[in-house]
Amino acid sequence: MTTQPFTVADVMTKKVLAVLPGAEFKEIVTSMERWKVTAVPVVEGEGRVVGVVSEADLLLKEEFHDHRLGLIEQMRRLDATAKAGSRRAKDLMTSPAVTVAPEASLPQAARLMAAHRVKRLPVVDASGVIQGIVSRADLLKVFLRPDDDLAAEVRHDVIEHLFPLSRRRVDVHVDGGVVTLSGEVRDSTRIPLAERLARAVEGVVDVRCELIAQDAGGDEK
Repeated sequence: MTTQPFTVADVMTKKVLAVLPGAEFKEIVTSMERWKVTAVPVVEGEGRVVGVVSEADLLLKEEFHDHRLGLIEQMRRLDATAKAGSRRAKDLMTSPAVTVAPEASLPQAARLMAAHRVKRLPVVDASGVIQGIVSRADLLKVFLRPDDDLAAEVRHDVIEHLFPLSRRRVDVHVDGGVVTLSGEVRDSTRIPLAERLARAVEGVVDVRCELIAQDAGGDEK
């Protein structure tokens, strides 16, 4: 296979809104509204990410604005009540931040988001310095790849490698990201692998495999 998988660096947003630990509550809210984002990294020094302030962190102030908690609930929600009474990023942020490396794969980033229930991840280098930010929407960018590009990649990286002798009898058609493989191949044992590899091409939505074995049989070597 010759095509390199997409990484976080390929889809991330490089222009990032970030705040310093001393940023005030209203400043953070105003910046998030202006940039239309739901969370901002908190950075210090040369841009090292030390935490993230999200809408959820900020909304705690509204949640507890006129709600007096009993002693047991206060003890159970110490972190939340502390944030509700805070006004600077260093006290509002969730730390340590959940981050991802630029070279991470898109499935790795998606799993991190799902596991930590976050909508975006700061992208940091080995020193923890921010390089960009990746959101759920960014991870979906691969599904915007043109059908012609997908067809060319499936043909080159899947069909030509698995079926070198019968590749000309295989048709690769892509419509709306859905790949259809049809035609005759010599080695029927490789058909399931062809379907699996085609499905793994980034940007492919689904695969319909209609490949059949030639009557003559024989392997593809």
